[in-house]
Parts: sequence; C-alpha cells; structure tokens
Amino acid sequence: MPASRRSLPPLNALRAFEVAGRRLNFRAASEELGVTQGAVAQQVRLLEDHVGTTLFQRLPRGVALTPQGAAYLADVTRAFDTLGDATTQLLARPDAVTISVTPTFATKLLIPQLPALNSALPEVELRTIATEAVSDFDRDQVDIAVRLTRPPFPGSVEAHLLFRQELVAVASPHLIGKAVLPLSTEQFGDLPLLHDAHDHWPKFFGTTGKLPGAVFNQTTHALDAAMAGQGVALACRAFVQSDLDAGRLLQVRPVGFEARADYYLARKRATSSRRTVDAVWDWCIANWSC
Repeated sequence: MPASRRSLPPLNALRAFEVAGRRLNFRAASEELGVTQGAVAQQVRLLEDHVGTTLFQRLPRGVALTPQGAAYLADVTRAFDTLGDATTQLLARPDAVTISVTPTFATKLLIPQLPALNSALPEVELRTIATEAVSDFDRDQVDIAVRLTRPPFPGSVEAHLLFRQELVAVASPHLIGKAVLPLSTEQFGDLPLLHDAHDHWPKFFGTTGKLPGAVFNQTTHALDAAMAGQGVALACRAFVQSDLDAGRLLQVRPVGFEARADYYLARKRATSSRRTVDAVWDWCIANWSC
C-alpha cells in the first residue's frame, strides 16, 4: 500500500537535495537555485530530519553522498525527470498550434476566417497571439508567425511571402458624400487624415513634414474611425478589400503604393515538424497568399 502523501518531504527540500547531490557542492547548488548557500544547507538538513538518515558527508571542500543518499538521489532524479516530461507534454499538446499575428491581421483576416479554418482543420486547437513584437519562437512558444517584414531572413527561419503591402487611401461613403471619385488633390486636402503607428501619409503625399490628423496606435483603430466617417485612413489593401467590396469603404485615390516591408508567414526551420503545424501552415498559404 503506498505511503500517505502527507509523509512525503517538502518539494523545496527535495529540489535542494537533487541539485546538491548532482553538483556535490552546496555553493554551486545555491547558484543554480538562486538562493543562499545557507538556504540549501537548511533544506538538506530538513530532508535528512524528515527521512531520518544522513544523506551527505560534509567535507572541508564540498560534500559527498552517503550510500543511502546516493540511492535516494537516483530515485528522486527519476521522479523529477518524470514530472518534467509530463509538464512538457502538457504544455506542448500535439493538437495545439500557436500562431502570432499583428493586431490588424488578427482583426481583418484571421478572425473573420476562423470558422473556415476550424471547419477545414477540426482536429487543431488554434491559439492566437496578437502583437506587433517580433516573435522568438522558442521563448514565446510560437509555432507560426505572420509579420510585416522583409528579407533577408535568418537561416533558422522558414518564410513565405503572403502578400505585398499595397497601401490605399480609404474613407466612408458618408464622408465622401456626392463627390466624384477619384478626389482631386484639393478635395483630398480638405479631408481629415487618420494616422496609425506606421504613419505612411508623408510618403503618400511625397513630403517629409508632419501632417495633421488623429493618431492611433493600431491600423485597425484608424480603419474603424474611417468607417465611422471621421477621416481618411491609409491601409494595406488586403485588410480593406472586403470593406471595399461591400461598399463600407471607398478608395479615394486611384493608385496606391507599396511600402518597403511586406507580410510574411514564418516559422522555425526544423528537420521534422508536427503534422498539425504543417496543416495550419499550408492552410494559411492557400488562403492568404496573393
């Protein structure tokens, strides 16, 4: 019959013992654990009191395991390895895929197409992170990322061009009223401008000066303001195409221009990859590549 869990030693004491037994030095163990040397010694003494036997021989320089300590260390190490493996499997479920996208991409492309993605890949649990920050695939535990960037890419990254960033000026039909499109330069100059964090308006007008208008930290907010009739926004055509097709927005100038960066699908290059990650990768290319 298994012993009561209440008879198990404290986890901190076991951890201190495992590290000290592996390093055979309390100072080295304290550095690995980020605690004081005295704290390690105290936890080891607590464990020895709990099990009722001496686990270490204290030497002038370092420590040595007693026979009982060596046998116990092998079992404790296996237990920690088992816990580590179980935690890794829990955090990296084979059917879960984490995709990191920019906030505007999430709002304008990913979220509207989630039902189609879920229908095509019902076995995949998609986790979405919306951020402008460049992803570290290992640190952020991201499988796939969509980023506004440009080559060259590191050899460790696989990248696929989704679409060029063709920028177009758009406004609500309510703001334009009965004016005939395309607007003349004079008509355009009378309309309020809506800026986002990228602020491409100076390039659009061929100027280096600061232009007036409301400023938003994300493109999607500037587009919301444009649809509310508050001004003219400048955005990637891919993000506004559905609104243009539905008549919610109008392109007020006939020709857009391409910025220096474009939208790429990226992931960490690996010798082998999970089937679910490959499936989402292929779906993104099939549905978003132009």
